[in-house]
Amino acid sequence: MSFSTSARLRAFAGAGLVLTGALTLAACGKERAPESTAGARPSASASGVGASPYVEPGAGDGAPHYNENNAYRQSGDMSPAHAKDAEREAERIRPVLKRLWEQRKWEPSAVRSALLRLGYEEERITKDGKRLGGTLTVREMFSRYENDGYVTPEGALVALRVHDDACVSAFVQKSNYEVETNGPYPETGCFEPPYGH
Repeated sequence: MSFSTSARLRAFAGAGLVLTGALTLAACGKERAPESTAGARPSASASGVGASPYVEPGAGDGAPHYNENNAYRQSGDMSPAHAKDAEREAERIRPVLKRLWEQRKWEPSAVRSALLRLGYEEERITKDGKRLGGTLTVREMFSRYENDGYVTPEGALVALRVHDDACVSAFVQKSNYEVETNGPYPETGCFEPPYGH
């Protein structure tokens, strides 16, 4: 049985495509020195990796849609007056957390008791998210994935709602403590959301 000319050409073209694909895969990820300047660093085009065609203003790593993908980790803006109020409350909370940390007391119940003595009232929220009163929330740390399972580290997270647009966020744990001011986060209110989404 003989192949027709068109069948032979199709077989030859198919073999060429397979060879081209194999060569492309073999070269994948390899950088080549630029041909025009010896010893120069490879450019983005020389390495086969081009720069992103779109970079959002303020994008952390320059990735397209960085701000959109990380919007849940960006706190809202505070008015200048409310930012001052939040900083004033942070200055009240900071020495209490420092004392608790030095005493190695970072369980949520101890932290809550100490902060309630400053005159704050626990925040009350309905199941559908409506706030009923109070401004202080103290909870356990966010759990994280370790060694094939989720663990909740020792420590306490603190959120104080100073105004609708102003918060004090804090934590105390074995290694350290921190108190800062911020606007609320879209999904977690005054608490800074954990990484991952």
